[in-house]
Amino acid sequence: MSFSKILIANRGEIACRVIRTARRLGYGTVAVFSDADRDAPHVQQADEAVHIGGSAAADSYLKVDAILDAAARTGADAIHPGYGFLSENAAFARACEAAGLVFIGPPASAIEAMGDKALAKRRMLEAGVPCAPGYMGSEQSDDVLKAEALALGFPLLVKAVAGGGGRGMRLVREAAELDAAIAGARREATSAFGDGTLMLERLIDHGRHIEIQVFADAHGHAVHLGERDCTAQRRRQKVIEEAPSPVVSADMREAMGRDAVAAALAVGYRGAGTVEFIVDADLRHYFLEMNTRLQVEHPVTEAITGFDLVEWQLRVAAGQPLPARQEDIRFNGHAIEARLYAEDPYNGFAPQTGPVLLWRPNEATAGDVRVDNGIAEGGEVSPHYDPMVAKLIVHGRDRDDAIRRLRAALADAPLIGLRHNARFLSDLVSHPAFRQARMTTTLIDQWQAEGDAVLQRPVPSAEVWCLAAAVMALRDGTGWRADSVAGYGLTLACDDSRHAMRVAVDRSGLVQVLHDGHTRELRILSLDDGCLRYEAGGVRRRATVVFDGATLHLAVGADVHVFSEVSPFPEQDTRGDPSRAVAPVAGRVAHVSVAVGETVGEGHALVCVEAMKMEMWLHAQAGGRVSAVHVKVGDQVELNTLLVELELAGSDDNDSNNQET
Repeated sequence: MSFSKILIANRGEIACRVIRTARRLGYGTVAVFSDADRDAPHVQQADEAVHIGGSAAADSYLKVDAILDAAARTGADAIHPGYGFLSENAAFARACEAAGLVFIGPPASAIEAMGDKALAKRRMLEAGVPCAPGYMGSEQSDDVLKAEALALGFPLLVKAVAGGGGRGMRLVREAAELDAAIAGARREATSAFGDGTLMLERLIDHGRHIEIQVFADAHGHAVHLGERDCTAQRRRQKVIEEAPSPVVSADMREAMGRDAVAAALAVGYRGAGTVEFIVDADLRHYFLEMNTRLQVEHPVTEAITGFDLVEWQLRVAAGQPLPARQEDIRFNGHAIEARLYAEDPYNGFAPQTGPVLLWRPNEATAGDVRVDNGIAEGGEVSPHYDPMVAKLIVHGRDRDDAIRRLRAALADAPLIGLRHNARFLSDLVSHPAFRQARMTTTLIDQWQAEGDAVLQRPVPSAEVWCLAAAVMALRDGTGWRADSVAGYGLTLACDDSRHAMRVAVDRSGLVQVLHDGHTRELRILSLDDGCLRYEAGGVRRRATVVFDGATLHLAVGADVHVFSEVSPFPEQDTRGDPSRAVAPVAGRVAHVSVAVGETVGEGHALVCVEAMKMEMWLHAQAGGRVSAVHVKVGDQVELNTLLVELELAGSDDNDSNNQET
């Protein structure tokens, strides 16, 4: 099972992560890339790289033949699947082996046993691992699923049997939600995994998501490396992970570890795997699923154990025994990982796309801070892949130490160019529910429904408004305005706010800004490669400044505010027009539920756009008749593309149409 060159059948930060360890151990590395990833960091970092197809995953990273051809062309003799894409595809593992390649992952039989969630639960029950009640039958008609759901009771989860990562999963709290949940989960599962088979599972409400990292070799040895707490989630997808869990005692860790190892041995496991449990209010744990791959959150385990888990994967794949026995594994300090998502947490966590104008993660990597990322300044975040663009991992003496380090890291490395969740992450780890270990898997969703302050969009302070005005006034098209600007008036917009201000600059560089009836004084000290230093109220501070044309991106701490000067002749904005439904994100049209001539009421579902692992439905803002449908299922659309037009009820046109009929 020896090998010397590894092809990484993945992209982004995990591809970069695997390349880093592989090169340290002396292995050659091969990257594969799609059209959208031609200039991506993982392509630049590998020794060799092969183009395998179009931007969509189905046209590239999910093409088994193209990946195997890339291995043959470069002489790679092993394949690391990363996570996502083909990492838990048993057919891919078998195809690698048939091609004479070492698959750096578990046997295909183990992937099959754990990849089918219903079969996995049956195997776990046989092995004595506690499981939540559910339905795992082969009868898949809507009537059977609804009958079984009513017998189980609510709340429950409708889950795709294949895949993971929160895709093909719907939370159902009452019978009236079943039809939509079954249809949505089946559609999403079919799109993501090519398998619409569903199962039902009684929800452990107000639970915690705690998982155990396991490792097994080909010599019959298996160990666990402690737990990770992944309870902080939105839409059933993880946001923050930490190790160890703040609620797990030594006895509980031993019991969960024992069950996780039993789960791995029950399916003849080999390599890295994660056994996920849901833990109820009484700290009883129930098996959820086993992920037969490396997890996104593996760095927190690395931080507290001191082991490189990718190195363990490579050694096990080469036929070597595990590098440590259970009694050799010790835990040190506390680690937290924050997932930096290209999404807008203040608008339903809607995925975002756009340019990366500034991203310098090395600014945050002092001390025990690690940034795993797969983006680069000058690149683009596209709608084709997962919205996670980076992970910030911190290691501290204890949990409070780690939280403080994470907040500092989020402030030190701003991502500029598109909306993201950095400020939300900073606020989340400071929230009393997180600090006091009172999180549940549904609490963030509950906050969203209730309009909790942590999900209210931050607004610029008066000082930041004045700083933006000063920077805008001092800059002309080619650089800073010379000498002085006397009485320069401007109106700035940031999100939905507009402020009229007046700026004056004397020859010493003192800036006076009249704003909301108050005059503030600022002094711009320096601006060097985006780093702005200024003085306000006798206090010197720093910010990050990036201009994109006439638009100013201003980062202060974990906040990034975008300012533009308001034109006296603004273009008409039709995005709020209820007669026009436009795409909320760039993505793929997953479902069209109306046709021309159909009458709809307010709230009627019109079109579903899928982007970055999320389905976003557009609903009618007012009643009327569908006059035009501009898209079909499978179309790729850009942000604000016109999808559906309505003739609104009560309009003159609509009234005349009604009279004619």
